[in-house]
Amino acid sequence: MGFLSVIVAAAAAFALGAAYYGALAKPWIEASGVECDSDGKPKGGQSPMIFAMAFVLQLIVVGMMRHVFSLSGIETLGAGLVGGVGIGLFFISPWIALNNMYGVRPVKLTLIDGGYATLACAVAGLVLTLF
Repeated sequence: MGFLSVIVAAAAAFALGAAYYGALAKPWIEASGVECDSDGKPKGGQSPMIFAMAFVLQLIVVGMMRHVFSLSGIETLGAGLVGGVGIGLFFISPWIALNNMYGVRPVKLTLIDGGYATLACAVAGLVLTLF
């Protein structure tokens, strides 16, 4: 059941990302500096491989979350939510901020990407505690 919960949690986080970045596409593009064509789409397109790799990377994060949850005795929905928010807000978001600081990227980009990391980990934490 553990592997199935990781797949479902990663899929939930991935789906959340589609909605989140779909809603924040314009501010994210502006903050990231990605060049767009005349239709407003990123130049060079986005190959399906990018999305496949994104899912694999989310599987890795969620798999480690499951391991940490197991070691920590996190089993309830509330604990899963708090654990997920903690991982996103206090582990992943600061690392995003660090990279963006050194890359001289706008704070807006950090807030958008850190917000997604926090929400996605919260959702993954909830899903992991359902199984």
